Amino acid sequence: MPQRTPLHDRHRALGARIVDFAGWEMPVSYRGALEEHRAVRERCGLFDVSHMGEVEVRGPGAAAFCNRMTVNDVGTLADGDGQYSILCDERGGVIDDLIVYRLGSERFLLVVNASNTAGDVAWLRAHAGAGVELEDRSAETGLLALQGPRAVAVLAGLTAPDLAAVKSFSIRSGVVAGRPVMISRTGYTGEDGFEVFVDARELGALWDALLAAVEREGGLPCGLAARDSLRLEAALPLCGSDMDRTTTPLEAGLGWVVKLGKGEFVGCESLEGQQRQGVPRRLVGLQMDEPGVPRHGQRVLAAGVEVGQVTSGTKSPTLGAFIAMAYVATGCDAPDTRVHVDVRGRHHAAHVVRRPFYRRAR
Repeated sequence: MPQRTPLHDRHRALGARIVDFAGWEMPVSYRGALEEHRAVRERCGLFDVSHMGEVEVRGPGAAAFCNRMTVNDVGTLADGDGQYSILCDERGGVIDDLIVYRLGSERFLLVVNASNTAGDVAWLRAHAGAGVELEDRSAETGLLALQGPRAVAVLAGLTAPDLAAVKSFSIRSGVVAGRPVMISRTGYTGEDGFEVFVDARELGALWDALLAAVEREGGLPCGLAARDSLRLEAALPLCGSDMDRTTTPLEAGLGWVVKLGKGEFVGCESLEGQQRQGVPRRLVGLQMDEPGVPRHGQRVLAAGVEVGQVTSGTKSPTLGAFIAMAYVATGCDAPDTRVHVDVRGRHHAAHVVRRPFYRRAR
């Protein structure tokens, strides 16, 4: 049976179209994906992301353990800091991407993807040793994502802490709508915004208060469809589609988070070898030169020869163009390289573009 977040009945009452996503019954849209997408780009939107996994790591060995299990350098984090990172296997393949927050010198919070939570927890437990305690807090934690240029205005009217103190990739304790929460500032849309962690028993009341404030700013509740098109415009990879155990962070263009000089970590030997030898393929952005929606698994060709495959694609609501991410052979990855995408047996012209497709004004 698919799982449900505590907001399931509220989503139904709002007229959401519900789909099965990663074993969860989740809203894919309410008033329409296009309208929700534009609301986030122009005003603000509220997402229920309580299906995400939250794993707490505690103990005197917690910092060293997190550093050994992830590719980024946990040693650079101060209390309240967060970082984007990757869990890799011994071959350097991507198990999952995640956010690592340092809550204290011996306490860390890992926020992982819903589809991978059980596997991630098992993988971490298999590698944990003395001085490390793992607790899967996913079921007891509610999580809302407030995204868009009016996100600060929405949250400022409901919270006690100064939001200016919540810097990008940081986390702070606070009170929102009278409820104790943790507030972080990352996002998955290419816009400014916040994540609000709350006891799952308080999630319904918090959603009601935030949604009312969002609607006062002209925003909307938003579902998975808008979340996907927003993250694709921002060229943010989706684990399971744009990267998995058959791909490495270096191939996915995430070399900036791989700290090979920090000391030993799972997958470092393989990644060091790949860095020396050079990657055989790269994840690039594609823009179609003619109409046609590129989809996961479609072939990318150069001069009639297959050079890669599409991993994600859509028609960009913001740009009005058909866009995609795809792995292509090194040598075919330079911007403006002309390629074709096999869309249902017809070769549609496209070209390589720099990522991201969309970047918000600062």
